[in-house]
Formats: sequence, structure tokens, C-alpha cells
Amino acid sequence: MNICHVVGARPNFMKAAPVLRALRPYAAVEQFVVHTGQHYDFNMSDVFFQQLEMPPPDVNLQVGSGSHAQQTAEIMSRFEPVVLEHRPDLVLVYGDVNSTVAAALVCAKLGIALGHVEAGLRAFDRTMPEEINRLLTDQMADLLFTPSEDGNANLAREGVSREKIHLVGNVMIDTLVRMLPAARQAIAADLPERFVLVTLHRPSNVDDPKWLGDLLEALAAIGQQIPVLFPVHPRTRQQIESRGKLHANLPGIRLLEPLPYLEFLGLQTRAAVVVTDSGGIQEETTFLGVPCLTVRENTERPITVTTGTNLLVGRDLQKLRAEVGRVLSGNAKHGCVPPLWDGHAAGRIAAVIAGKATGATSRG
Repeated sequence: MNICHVVGARPNFMKAAPVLRALRPYAAVEQFVVHTGQHYDFNMSDVFFQQLEMPPPDVNLQVGSGSHAQQTAEIMSRFEPVVLEHRPDLVLVYGDVNSTVAAALVCAKLGIALGHVEAGLRAFDRTMPEEINRLLTDQMADLLFTPSEDGNANLAREGVSREKIHLVGNVMIDTLVRMLPAARQAIAADLPERFVLVTLHRPSNVDDPKWLGDLLEALAAIGQQIPVLFPVHPRTRQQIESRGKLHANLPGIRLLEPLPYLEFLGLQTRAAVVVTDSGGIQEETTFLGVPCLTVRENTERPITVTTGTNLLVGRDLQKLRAEVGRVLSGNAKHGCVPPLWDGHAAGRIAAVIAGKATGATSRG
């Protein structure tokens, strides 16, 4: 069985690495990796391959940036010849980025079997490009690997056959468990004793100049109580720098370059609280038991709210400041780790795929 893994953005790398590793012992399985080049900055891409001990991609489509339509179309046009040349038996896509839906569309048109890792997540907000990617990919997939029970329920409600759905747990946590000891060794020696860790990259937060300004000012106010460390996504930095005079003076906020996975994970383990709009970080903080304040009105990972340490603050900056204050006063929200977030999700995925491969061989 020949399997093609398609990755394009750094959350994909963290999900694909354990699946690649889990499939290696199966003699009937051959694998190759296609990197679309959706993330092309070294700290956003290449260094992740190194730290996650992933083999260099067999194919790099080098797509780069562009609008959603441009990027999706470019990935499709460059990925199709790869599929036609290699004729994989199964293509695995990860998460909800443009690379995910673009590869899924190519496979659907060419009749290539498709597996979706992290299927079934829903924010129920179609203004989010990622939500459209999730919905479309799940309708085209032949194997849907869900991280939690709510994913199964969402897919069943949308008419996906139960035979296609496999509850396996969260592959992001597989990577976290494996890398956590090294991440703790990668923590910088000059960190403040307590700090707030911030990540922001979603268009709803960084493309609205007025809102971005208000949010940064709120973070600067928090920074008067406790240091704020802010590794800045390239998209976010561009927006901040384009309004340099407005946001030039942000006392209390330490703007950092994007961090490799190990270094960022190390920061998460030490943070008093994380302020984010990232889906993956909502999951990681829940596993780590670190309070998380999500600057979004909704989340496709509701289990991090109902079970974990996550709290949605939306666009309520007063609530953001109040919840940071609660954490600092020792009244943080407590949570627990969801079922099957145990570091073995990739093994369960590999077992399903290997079973399909064995079944195909025996029928042949």
C-alpha cells in the first residue's frame, strides 16, 4: 500500500510526524511526503521537520503565499501531476488548512482514496475559511479519523457513513508527549518567573486595524502587571509594522520572532496563562493543564472548553483582562485531559490503515 502524506502548514507537521512513525513497522506500507510550501519561512516550516525528526519531504510544491483562492488553486494544479505520477493507494491530509482541502479535491476528482486526520471538528461558523475546508474535506474523505466524540457526532449529523469514522484520539498530543522532555530542556534561561504567552494570527483578529490596536493596548495594560511574551506570526507582524506609529510603543509586551516547536512548547509549559486564537494551542494547553484564553467567539474544539482549561473571551477585552487577573490571583479554571489524548492516537490510525491494506491484499 502506497501512502502519500500531504502537509503544508506547521500544525500539519506535528500531526503527520507521529503517523509516519507509526506506519513504518508495517511491511505492506510504503510512504512519501508532499510539502505544499504553504508555510515557507524557516521557523514556520523547515525547522519543524528537523525537530520532529521527519524525513525531508519527497516533493515540495513551493506554492508560497496568496489569497485563499490563489493558494488553493495553485496547490491543486501542482499536486495533481504528483498524484498521477505516483498513483498512491491512499492520500492522508491533516487539519483544516488550504493544503488539506486542495489535496482532497484533487483526490476526489481522480478517484484516489482519501483519509482525513482530525476529522469532524466544527465551529459552526462558515465565515471561517477553515470551517469550509473542514466541511468539504470530510465530505470527500473515505477514512475519517476523529480526535474526540463530538467529531463523531458532527459527522453522523452530516450524513457521513459510520463505517468511515474512526475515533482515534488527538495526534497533536502524540507529538507533545514525545517532545515534552526535550521542550523542557529548550526553555531559555532568561525567562521571567511568571508571564503571559500570546499568539495571534487569524484574520478576524489581525486584519481589523481598530480591533488589533485595541487588543494590543489591552495586552500592553496586562503587561504592566506581568510580562507578556508574544512570538509574532509573519502575518501578524506585517499588520503591526504597517501601522508602526499606532503600535510602536507597547510597554510590557516582548515581541519575539516565530519560535520552533520545541521552544514554543517549552514556553507553554512555563506560562501562567496563554492568550491565543490558535486551535492547536487550545488542545496543548488543555493537556498541559495551563489556563488558556481564546480570543474567538467560537471554537471547533469545544472539548477544550467543556473538559479542558480553555475559556472563550471573544472580543470582550474587559473579560480578557478580568480572566488574566483571576489566573494571577490563583483562581484559574481547572480541567482534565480528554479521553484518548494519551500519546497513542497515531498507533490507532496506523492499525486502521494497515487493516485496510491487509484486507485489500487478501481480496486480491
